[in-house]
Amino acid sequence: MFKGQMPGYSLRSNNIDFGEFGLLAASRGWVSARQIEAARKALTHYTAKGGRVWIRIFPDKPVSKKPLDVRMGSGKGDVAEYVAVVRPGQILFEMGGLTRDQAEQAIRRAGDKLPVATRFIVRTR
Repeated sequence: MFKGQMPGYSLRSNNIDFGEFGLLAASRGWVSARQIEAARKALTHYTAKGGRVWIRIFPDKPVSKKPLDVRMGSGKGDVAEYVAVVRPGQILFEMGGLTRDQAEQAIRRAGDKLPVATRFIVRTR
């Protein structure tokens, strides 16, 4: 798969649909499957099985890398990891069943695990 461009803002998944609180991406970038799992663990560990967590991104873009000490040429490298393309305005995680303070602490800890700038948001409807 080509690297591609990341222009503009998120047109999909930019509303809180499942929970009451959300983690909104404020910048653009690639989020790897390992980073998503680290953020998920931070959310579920802090909630102590009290609330629900919804993951709104999926790493479906393969990223290839050539091994160390290999000369240029001879084709493209093997798939090293999978990433999710994140644009500003996209909801990354949602939470429900917690108080606002608990959710804010958990989401802030999860946002620290991600390579994009994030914000805590609350459902308005």
